Amino acid sequence: MKERKIGRPRTFDADQALDKAMKVFWEKGYEGSSLPELTEAMGMNRPSLYAVFGNKENLFKLALERYGATHDPLFDAALQKATARGVVEHFLRGNADAQTEEENPHGCLVINGALACSDDALPIRNSLIERRAVAEARLRDRFDRAKAEGDLPEDFCASQMARYVMTMSNGMAVQAAAGASRKQLQEVVDQVLRGWPGA
Repeated sequence: MKERKIGRPRTFDADQALDKAMKVFWEKGYEGSSLPELTEAMGMNRPSLYAVFGNKENLFKLALERYGATHDPLFDAALQKATARGVVEHFLRGNADAQTEEENPHGCLVINGALACSDDALPIRNSLIERRAVAEARLRDRFDRAKAEGDLPEDFCASQMARYVMTMSNGMAVQAAAGASRKQLQEVVDQVLRGWPGA
């Protein structure tokens, strides 16, 4: 009797495997995540990974989509706040919490994923840069609306403030990945809000 080859287990859960890959990328970045580390975390061999998810680049894109599905709603909710200050407070405080969750790697996948990319990983780096640029543009448009509604002064520069807020958010992610505590990040947010126009 021929011995049956053991392939992917029948109980294989693609969503669960993708969650595990997401956390590896989140912690180590795109290039810092090796295929052996990914396959070990996902509980599958390399041929199975390629068969289900394609190559490493496609796996990262799928992991990024999964990350966005759970983290983008925070930004969307922030943009709905009644005032520009409320937008910034909700966004930055939410990030401070999300970037320091005990059950997840600290920092932000969109930031960690693009750090220290070589030329071979430029498509990934560029897609992450574009993602951040889209978020900054949405924030700028929200500030422009706040100006039109009289919530912000006429001389307020929406584009500069959007860039500033996104820079603070990105910097907080780097600090979180380096070990900054939630309390420390919230203190950064306090400082940002103290300098808000009319605060």
